Amino acid sequence: MQALLYAIAAMPAPTDACRIFHGRGGLHPGCEQWTLDAYPPVFLLTSFAPAADDEVAAIGAALQARWQQIAPAQPLNWVFQHRGAALRIEGRSDTRLMAGSVPDPHVVAEDGARLRVHVLQGQNHGLFLDMAAGRRWVRAHVAAHRARTGRGSRVLNLFAYTCAFSVAALQAGAAQVVNVDMGRGAMATGQQNHGLNGLAGASFLAHDIFSTWGKITRGGPYDLVIADPPSYQKGSFVATKDYARILRRLPDLLTPGGHALLCLNAPELGESFLREQVSLAAPGLAFVARVPNPPAFADVDADRALKVLAYRQPA
Repeated sequence: MQALLYAIAAMPAPTDACRIFHGRGGLHPGCEQWTLDAYPPVFLLTSFAPAADDEVAAIGAALQARWQQIAPAQPLNWVFQHRGAALRIEGRSDTRLMAGSVPDPHVVAEDGARLRVHVLQGQNHGLFLDMAAGRRWVRAHVAAHRARTGRGSRVLNLFAYTCAFSVAALQAGAAQVVNVDMGRGAMATGQQNHGLNGLAGASFLAHDIFSTWGKITRGGPYDLVIADPPSYQKGSFVATKDYARILRRLPDLLTPGGHALLCLNAPELGESFLREQVSLAAPGLAFVARVPNPPAFADVDADRALKVLAYRQPA
């Protein structure tokens, strides 16, 4: 636990949502169970194994001491979530407010975007912090397309969740984004995120992607297709059998020279899995690059970490 305490002692006052400590990456032996995230003005401490009360108390004391140094006029707000193996199997977590309060609504910032989060409920908090570099790639790509062509990109955002990719694309100058996700609650939050940022030009399809291809295809072709599916969601998406169903559609969905950003967050499936799937299902697409994850998410094994791969359709 010492590495986590050192990270707390050295952290600056966060302004954007970010990860402070990533024990899950395996770079800090003995701290593999711990992560610490900042969703200003709230810290979220997560343990993926049972934690003793004195351990949690020591981390809380370290947070309090550091907060008095970097923000002495502000109260410390922090939440603890336990996701032990038994709870994860049941899809549950134990979440407690340890000090201070959580704003309602809770809005955080990332690269100039304002986004709603919910740290007191569930295991997905409305914004996946490890995808921050992917969203920055989208911003840069969409801005470069507009500068090169003089027009805004048409973007398809599959498995859109709360539509943070869409916000990034529109802020960078996209002309239109089609967001598709079967989670109606997540899509409602996505619409709120667009309103928070004063953005127009997005549409929201709260449908199962595999039964909505007609609508999706009619909205194309697209200059950029983003696919960020769950790695395993029973009854919805299983990467080993369903990713190919997405990839086979890409050649018809993309404009000549269009790009696809393909994401995979399954520790048991490496980069080679996704690249092999593309070569089989959409062999005409050319690999461009793997987008590096944020430094805070460094991992001893790159294949276990989030994979974000960019591909290009031939011109």
